[in-house]
Amino acid sequence: AWHPSGKFISIIYSSKDRILLQIHNLETKEVVERILPGFEKINSCSYNSDGKKIVLSAVKKGKGQSDVFVFNINSSGIEQLTNDIWDDNNPVFVNNSKQIVFESNRLSDTIKISDDANYLVKFNRNSDLFMASYPITNNVLVRLTNTPEINEIRPLKYKDEFVTYLSDKNGIYNRYLAKFDSAIKFIDTTEHYNYFYSSRVVSNSDHNIIDHHINDSSSQIAEVIFNKGKDMLLISPLEELDLKIINEPKKTWHKSNINTIIDDPYNLREIPTNEELIPQKKETNQGIDFNNYKFDKPSNGKIEEKNKNNINTKDKLKNNYPNLMNFPILQNYYTSFYTDFVVTQIDNSFLGNNYQKFSGGGSPLFLNPGLNAMFKVSISDLMENQRIMAGFRINPNLDNEFMLSWEQRQWLADHKVIFDRQTTSNFPENNYYSKIITHTINYSIKYPFSPSSSSRMSFLYRNDRTIALSYNDYALKLNPTYENLAGLRLEYVFDNTRNIMLNILNGCRLKIWTEYWQFTDKSKRNLITSGFDARHYLKIHRQITWCNRFAGGNSLGTDRLIFYLGGVDNWLNPNFNNAVNIIKPEQYGFQTLATNMRGFDQNIRNGNNFLIFNSELRIPVVRYLLNKPVRSEFFNNFQIIGFTDIGMSWYGPNPLSKDNTENSKTFIDNDPNSGKGSTGIIIKIIDQKSPLVGGIGFGLRSKLFGYFVRFDISWGIDNLILQKQMLGLSLSTDF
Repeated sequence: AWHPSGKFISIIYSSKDRILLQIHNLETKEVVERILPGFEKINSCSYNSDGKKIVLSAVKKGKGQSDVFVFNINSSGIEQLTNDIWDDNNPVFVNNSKQIVFESNRLSDTIKISDDANYLVKFNRNSDLFMASYPITNNVLVRLTNTPEINEIRPLKYKDEFVTYLSDKNGIYNRYLAKFDSAIKFIDTTEHYNYFYSSRVVSNSDHNIIDHHINDSSSQIAEVIFNKGKDMLLISPLEELDLKIINEPKKTWHKSNINTIIDDPYNLREIPTNEELIPQKKETNQGIDFNNYKFDKPSNGKIEEKNKNNINTKDKLKNNYPNLMNFPILQNYYTSFYTDFVVTQIDNSFLGNNYQKFSGGGSPLFLNPGLNAMFKVSISDLMENQRIMAGFRINPNLDNEFMLSWEQRQWLADHKVIFDRQTTSNFPENNYYSKIITHTINYSIKYPFSPSSSSRMSFLYRNDRTIALSYNDYALKLNPTYENLAGLRLEYVFDNTRNIMLNILNGCRLKIWTEYWQFTDKSKRNLITSGFDARHYLKIHRQITWCNRFAGGNSLGTDRLIFYLGGVDNWLNPNFNNAVNIIKPEQYGFQTLATNMRGFDQNIRNGNNFLIFNSELRIPVVRYLLNKPVRSEFFNNFQIIGFTDIGMSWYGPNPLSKDNTENSKTFIDNDPNSGKGSTGIIIKIIDQKSPLVGGIGFGLRSKLFGYFVRFDISWGIDNLILQKQMLGLSLSTDF
């Protein structure tokens, strides 16, 4: 279905026992997906005038007939307009979306909700056209046609007051035009009207029009015809149909000689309509409150009595009419889960982003997970109110991680619980290897202020178990040590970005957070950390985007968090700079990275504070030149970027203090032949350094073997000196 603006096209398809609606933006190539729950089949669809709703002809699961539904794209709400044993197809909005016209094989112009297996019918072979007001206020439809021997199909909107459709009145499908009209029925205290359509033919063809479509500007018409043994598509300028005068085409031989008398063995006749006897639906100003409603439970006594009456009636009809149709009984929806996604891949990242234990100041090393095998699966219920996700990873040195999460998204505030178990190998300054097993539990509540902003609060618990590996006699007799922490995290998130394509966004993102961790023992140790991350993605031209990021953080407390500046996230070839010393390593209890700072190894600067600015110009070369997707994932996502990184990390409140501007190292040479009391030679080397460093370069980005691969060529700038070229390979998107 085409959107009225002409910028979007909708595709409905079936995948994994679910029916999905994809809305494609033809300008940005962005795709939005919605689930159409509870349907077995979708026959046709059409937009309303503002493009916010879609009218569907669909078959519900467990039903045998097609009915008319309206799907709200914004709220994903589904409204059922017809619900009876007749087949209703090809609905379209007309008259500025105030009415819906559809074809149906129904005999009556009344929607009989009570029609079920007890209502004996003989289905009409041909279809007539009917009109329902929208929103629907009563069960009486307006007939466009009433021709049992003629088939009217494929209604379309033409201007505001007309409907065009196809009819085989003379034996060949020609185009007809119907105009909405009314006449006074009777007058009491007010005037009562009869509404009807007057129709006339506007084409006289010698071949069938199989299908037709008029574009929204009403300037062209497309027709599918069968001619000379082939299906043909004809596109031609649209004439003024309401001004065309064409005589009624002559009947074909076939139409003139068939018996038009309807065989009616059960003596069925069309049931007349009496508007006074039809219950009218009350109109409300507010409509349906999707955020405040409930399902009432009827009393058991009434249900049993009603079912008893239905069974008796059904048995009687079965004796008289053995071919009676049996419809299934409506049942409540019970929660059942379906697979969202399954991921199995080689990765180099953690499942949970926990602060690592500080690995010491003698020979610091930030612990990267390395390449590991990762598996992740997510399931959610049909209404997407609950989601369960589980995953694990393992790498060649047998370090592993397990993660399990449950999310409740039924109410305004979302609730989420995450359990994570992570093992890492460590080599601290005590000269023995150890393995650290970290268990974390995170319970978070997310409250939205708008579709783009929300606040979040998380209650945290962490247990660290350090086990000395038996490499020597000293480590063999060491007992495991335990540390337990409880914490609280507060966050504010703003995100109005739109995904243009992979790694190309437009809009802004902002995250501000603070955390407090308290050790549960009697030592009164704690960690206080806070930070921010602001990103802006500016469209330059089509897919070319200028991306900027400004981020920072700090830590306080007895066991502070040290930030290692340098490198990139998910670095495949990481290196650590041991030449830069750590100031007062005894004050740190945890460690993390401050990225991106391309052109340097990790730890070009360190401290309990950091600030960083990244700027990138992203150019998707192939997509920009062709302005359309290509089949190859590599070329479709191929991007060239130019980047600049500026940042600093420092200890204490003043980045220009002596501790942060001098990098000192001390060497002691003890002479064994020197006299008693001699201390030998002590050499102290002081290198002047600026807390501010930068990097420049360019990079290539694309999707290769299912991974988004980043290759960077960069040059660092330290103390205003351009460093040697560095090559970097990583697996991540964005900054």
